[in-house]
Amino acid sequence: MAALTLGFLMDPLESVRVDHDSTFAMMLEARRRGHRVRYFEQPWLRFGGTRAEARMRTVNVRREPGHHFDVLDEEVRPISSLDVLFMRKDPPVDADFLQATQLVELCGGERAPLFVNRPASLRDANEKLFGLNFPDLMPETLIARDMPLLADFVTRHEQGTILKPVEGFGGQGIVFLRPGDRNMRSLLEVMTLGGRKAIVAQAYLPESREGDKRIILVDGKPVGSVLRVPSQDDHRGNMAAGGKAVKTELTPRERDICARLEPVLKERGLYLVGIDVIGDWLTEVNVTSPTGLVEIDQLDGVNTSASVMDLAERLAGGR
Repeated sequence: MAALTLGFLMDPLESVRVDHDSTFAMMLEARRRGHRVRYFEQPWLRFGGTRAEARMRTVNVRREPGHHFDVLDEEVRPISSLDVLFMRKDPPVDADFLQATQLVELCGGERAPLFVNRPASLRDANEKLFGLNFPDLMPETLIARDMPLLADFVTRHEQGTILKPVEGFGGQGIVFLRPGDRNMRSLLEVMTLGGRKAIVAQAYLPESREGDKRIILVDGKPVGSVLRVPSQDDHRGNMAAGGKAVKTELTPRERDICARLEPVLKERGLYLVGIDVIGDWLTEVNVTSPTGLVEIDQLDGVNTSASVMDLAERLAGGR
């Protein structure tokens, strides 16, 4: 097909880990196919009087740490000049991020790019809360700021409780508590800011010691998975928190979970998603900048980014 112009709204390209970063893997695949790759950072985005625009760098990329990209040109261009825009800014989903999702939609009557993922859905689909649309797929979960209510939840779950911030990412701020822990009230005070901020309390799943499975969905369908196994001295499987990537396969239960999510993800334009499953239970639906593509490719000898580019070419080419 004809070459496309693909944009990546992301963190600084200088700082990416070329052997790990999923966004960089997609950029490599795009260049391999002959597409033009442009990247820009969130602070470079603006509204120019009639339409959104950004200072964009056209880049060539290669898997050479420290010498992994060349800037071919750099200038301010409208968002509408892109055929596809990959929204790949890492969390947190803060006010700046939410404003960026609104700005990129302002194309001044010109054709908007295909968004991966759709900005309005990024605003709506909090990664800790979106899965609660499917409560039967999830472990028992409480979202609250009321400390007595949270303390009662911890007390009722003898195997333990996982506490995490609603806006957390990369395993940051996740705490494991057992009933009777003398730190409980102090931790609840700290995490809820004295009852002013809601947090997630989730029944602990003992299967988490065997690993937390990240499943990558492209257009609602699973294209690969990796088991993230926590270290002996930690309860978090996130690779950003020291979890080890282990080869795995999907179970029938996990395929059922994916099938349940597929129509909702497609309807909302959530084309690239990473779900987390522990045992038989869905725990998170990651939509902002899901990772794991490189680890899946290395363990399974596949090219997960090819599935993403196939989708982008099909949808952008048909517009």
